[in-house]
Amino acid sequence: MKATLTEQVARAFMLEHPGAAADVLEQGSAEEAAGALALIPPDERLAVMRRMNADRAASTLASFEPALAEAALTQEDAARAARWLALLEAEERDRLLHLLPQRKSQDIALALSYPPGTAGALMEADVVPFATDTRIETVFASVRQLRSRRVTDIMVCDDAEILLGVVPLQELVGASPDATLGSLTHREVSVVNPMASRDEVVELMEQHRLASLPVVDLERRLLGIIRYDGLVLAAQQALTDDLQRMVGAGSEERALSSPWFAVKSRLPWLSLNLLTAFAASAVVGLFDSTIAKFTALAILLPVVAGQSGNTGAQALAVISRGLALREIRLVHGWQVVQKECAAAAINGVVVGSITSLGVFLWSGNVGLCAVIGISMVISMMLAAIAGAVIPVVLTALGRDPATASSIILTTVTDITGFFSFLGLATLMSRYLENG
Repeated sequence: MKATLTEQVARAFMLEHPGAAADVLEQGSAEEAAGALALIPPDERLAVMRRMNADRAASTLASFEPALAEAALTQEDAARAARWLALLEAEERDRLLHLLPQRKSQDIALALSYPPGTAGALMEADVVPFATDTRIETVFASVRQLRSRRVTDIMVCDDAEILLGVVPLQELVGASPDATLGSLTHREVSVVNPMASRDEVVELMEQHRLASLPVVDLERRLLGIIRYDGLVLAAQQALTDDLQRMVGAGSEERALSSPWFAVKSRLPWLSLNLLTAFAASAVVGLFDSTIAKFTALAILLPVVAGQSGNTGAQALAVISRGLALREIRLVHGWQVVQKECAAAAINGVVVGSITSLGVFLWSGNVGLCAVIGISMVISMMLAAIAGAVIPVVLTALGRDPATASSIILTTVTDITGFFSFLGLATLMSRYLENG
């Protein structure tokens, strides 16, 4: 049946502008997206799906006709296919896996079996190894047939698929067609086990400037390969997950997730935050008589808490990034605490001086200026120390430093900020009376 004019226009749009097409398809239902993608060839279909939100790509995949779903999963690399299937219900995931050839189904199931963030979950299992006696001419012929896969390094294995070495593809270009891979193989090659963390993989690939990294088991049998572009994609996903976990939202939640799913992931942390808020309020309650005597303190209290909170958040962000990128280790803990404390002290003096000047112009009370200036320096220093210590301690305990760290930090900065300001005001109350 001849396509309508509308279908022809839609097809041309998706073929020429896959990124824009992905944005448009995300605004409709999964069924509508599946119907539109059915109009274009499989390769272009995957180009659009890769640019879609992972949740929407997964739901669209589940809405395909069985033949289209099979084609998409068969042509997609196992790592990305596993990421899509992991977002579906178990029953739906099993249905799609049963559509696939046995080898592809096993590759995807293997990727799904590894914990998220490990090398096994990041690797592409459908890598093609070559024997040492394979002629260069034969290798090129095989690579040409792998049009749907980018090849940067040739994996050289024995009959038992034990990794012997690697040959960069660019070295094959100048080699004689009759030469064998064994004469070009780099025997000293970096490898990683499937349970290695994403941080270890990033460090290894950055340290050795690798385009790809073989994943092997304890017997050095080749399981798959991690490509640099796939690692970048995973790192981007991890970054967004960390941002959500940092404020107590589940890493699995997406913008289009159901309200009930959002409630389940957020409510426990909100409940914890409520308890910590009462703890901060209790500190304020200790000084109710002072606040009742000097009402200006209640007006200025949010100023101190806000500055200390921002200072702590800055330290937390910098240290968490340093730990994630392996710029610092646990042994650098004391060094980074000193650095953040020194920076906060200088910032505290500057900001405290400006604040004191503003308070003097407002109230004319010299004692109040001294209280807020000194307390701001103290609270900002304590907040910076907390922002540096929290991620380091969580990492030392084997926990993800992004796990609701901002909630912990907010509690610490509120308590220390309130206590330093109100405590100092209580100690210096006679100067406030005479100010």
